[in-house]
Amino acid sequence: MMKTGVHGTRHKTIRHKQRVYVEGDVHTNTVESAFSLLKRGIIGTWHRISAKHLEAYLNEMCFRFNNRKNPFLFRDTLLKMIESENMEYKELTANTAA
Repeated sequence: MMKTGVHGTRHKTIRHKQRVYVEGDVHTNTVESAFSLLKRGIIGTWHRISAKHLEAYLNEMCFRFNNRKNPFLFRDTLLKMIESENMEYKELTANTAA
């Protein structure tokens, strides 16, 4: 099923209920893979996440997913860490609720 998105983009729907999992080059494997990586990060690395830092967790997962086939990932990660701004522990753990 073809739909037109808000920005003029085209979207196709996969109907799993009708046992259709792939239609040409349209499938849900990519989004399922991305969510699987996020779930493994929460369960295996962080064990739980906070709403306060949710954006940071998602940014890290986006970086990991977008670079999953990068043969220079270790080098690129180190460069990203060197270039990033430092955040002191007291700022990280400060209660921002008023």
